[in-house]
Amino acid sequence: MGIIKVSQSFKTQVTPDRMFKALIMDSHNLCPKLMFSSIKSIEYLQGDGEAGSIKQMNFTEASPYTYVKHRIDALDKEHYMVKFTLIEGDALMDKLDWISYEVKFEPYGYSGCICKITSEYQTKENVEIKEEEIELGKDRAIGMYEVVEAYLLAHPRAYT
Repeated sequence: MGIIKVSQSFKTQVTPDRMFKALIMDSHNLCPKLMFSSIKSIEYLQGDGEAGSIKQMNFTEASPYTYVKHRIDALDKEHYMVKFTLIEGDALMDKLDWISYEVKFEPYGYSGCICKITSEYQTKENVEIKEEEIELGKDRAIGMYEVVEAYLLAHPRAYT
């Protein structure tokens, strides 16, 4: 068993508050609308989005996965930060016990932000995970963020 830690960041042309509201606070409504070919629905199984809530993302038949469950561990609306843990679902690939994420949106320039994501992958005992598998997950996450950024740029009044 071991933990693999990965950090990544990227710049957006959208303010931190709008990215946070759209991607974190309202993802259960917005993401299935924008990514309808891969995300069927997102629903809260427990709680209402605050720390301790459990949220399930259900994927379409076009996706390689069927569902994942996330537990929200910490939520700081003032500093645009969330910590959550993927606790169940086939995205764990029978190789991982969990994946934890810390996502921060920090101001950058006049009207943009830097999104910083730190992920920790807890592997099951005697299991190794390939770097390509981690990269694929990172690419999917970045793709989701880019879709939301494009939506917010096209709709400047959304999430203000």
